[in-house]
Amino acid sequence: MSQATALLSVYDKTDLLDLAKGLDAAGVRLLGSGGTAKKIREAGIKIEDVSDITKAPEMLGGRVKTLHPAVHGGILARSIPSDEQDLQAQGISPISIVVCNLYPFTSTIAQPNCTLEAAVEEIDIGGVTLLRAAAKNHARVSVLSDPADYAEFLEAWTKSPNGDVGQTLRSKLALKAFEMTAKYDEAISGYFREQYASAELPAEKLAGSVQRIALRYGANPHQKPAQAYVTDGKLPFKVLSGSPGYINLLDALNSYALVKELQEALQLPAAASFKHVSPAGAAVGLDLDATEKQVYGVDDLKEPLTPLACAYARARGADRMSSFGDFIALSAPCDLATAKIISREVSDGIIAPGYAPDALEVLSKKKGGKYCVLEIDPTYEPEEIETKQVYGIHLQQRRNNAKIDEKLFENILPKCALTDLIVATLALKYTQSNSVAYAVHGAIIGLGAGQQSRIHCTRLAGGKADLWWLRHHPRVLSLPFKKGVKRAEKANAIDLFVGGEVLEGGEKTAWESLFEGAVDPLTTEERKEWAAKLDGVACSSDAFFPFPDNVYRARRSGVKYLAAPGGSVMDAECIKAADEQGIVFSHTSLRLFHH
Repeated sequence: MSQATALLSVYDKTDLLDLAKGLDAAGVRLLGSGGTAKKIREAGIKIEDVSDITKAPEMLGGRVKTLHPAVHGGILARSIPSDEQDLQAQGISPISIVVCNLYPFTSTIAQPNCTLEAAVEEIDIGGVTLLRAAAKNHARVSVLSDPADYAEFLEAWTKSPNGDVGQTLRSKLALKAFEMTAKYDEAISGYFREQYASAELPAEKLAGSVQRIALRYGANPHQKPAQAYVTDGKLPFKVLSGSPGYINLLDALNSYALVKELQEALQLPAAASFKHVSPAGAAVGLDLDATEKQVYGVDDLKEPLTPLACAYARARGADRMSSFGDFIALSAPCDLATAKIISREVSDGIIAPGYAPDALEVLSKKKGGKYCVLEIDPTYEPEEIETKQVYGIHLQQRRNNAKIDEKLFENILPKCALTDLIVATLALKYTQSNSVAYAVHGAIIGLGAGQQSRIHCTRLAGGKADLWWLRHHPRVLSLPFKKGVKRAEKANAIDLFVGGEVLEGGEKTAWESLFEGAVDPLTTEERKEWAAKLDGVACSSDAFFPFPDNVYRARRSGVKYLAAPGGSVMDAECIKAADEQGIVFSHTSLRLFHH
């Protein structure tokens, strides 16, 4: 067997001499470049310079050392006759081991006063090429990119009678090398994305489309820096007003995905009110009657309500307490009627595929011009594979592209019930699990998100649906609020009124000060009597109903139609309970967990 050759070219020289000594003792021919060869030679270990086989000196200040056919031909040659003949014809010896790591780009750019020139100088070319070539040919070549692997490799090499460490080890080492070059390239592209692809840069410095925007901070103020970016093309949205934060974008992108699907499924404009990455409300643009206009607080608007305005009024009115400070998504360009509703509510921002000029004028004045207005490209389609990082670990999955339409529900149902089940089920697709949603008249009326047990989801969502319905009570509609009471104060007062809470001390005094005259909350009897009138509600669950208690609780909130994936050992019991309660139970084949 011919003598094996190892090429060593490293920046990080940790444990280099131990490896070189071991390889030399095992009869391996050593080739080295620049400082690597110098360090090994000074330790008394025999090593040849790369220039001895390339017949060319290092040049351009050391930038070009290993970029030569004598090096890469030796690395990339496969164990096949044609490649071996090429090597022989060119007088090139095969290289079996490549030991290489890279210039410290990330530590250089982390320095406070790092210049662009300094960063560019630390972009490794030859090293990356060596690693990629050796990793590509790992069927024959062993590539060592991490000093932590030296000892394991050396032990395997010395134990093997012919220097074959085995394909398993070579494959592991190759993957590590590919990961290293990928991470290195990601760091470089990230740095230049910041330098040349930010919306904050002057036009003359901007390289092509805007791929990145800086954010004020992450989920919390101490989580800096923060940014949003794409690695291909340009960001699918642009900022028309204000400055989005990290959580704003989580809400904006999730909520727009929801309303886009709602419009596609039902051919009606849709709106969503999002808080902390779950919908507080979502709806499609069905007309509002006089009572609904009063319940949703839009009866005083002089502007005729468009279908889109009706959709947002319903979405915001599902749970006004939770929607306080929401992020809004619209499936269609924002019109003036919708903008006027938004202008008087407390919210953080809006995302839509466009804005009428008069609507944008209204929204751009909100919060003294700081209101976040995002315009998204309606033709944008995200990549099929999505990746997130948790505690330093990358998680990857196929994007949830399941279609939710009438075909999902196995029963023959009335058109209004199908609409409500689609609204409820699509809302669950973008709600933190476990989750249950109640819907009626094309709108979410109660949503329980992120609970550890199904019954708690059902109770939470049902409780919100009950409060929504109690807001339709004649005594609520005739509450004598004083002139000048703010909308948020009204929502809070109504919530206390319908909840029948006993108020004492300063809380009672503050509550009474909102009204003209004395007002007593609804009594238990009044609430029970009114609750019994709610009917025709649709309820959907993101996973199966494991016990009949969920069915019984849903019926208490007027549920007539249920949808949940099948698969529980208790399916038969739940269907039996539904039949007893006069509920139509539609089993789907689709679980919709979202995290």
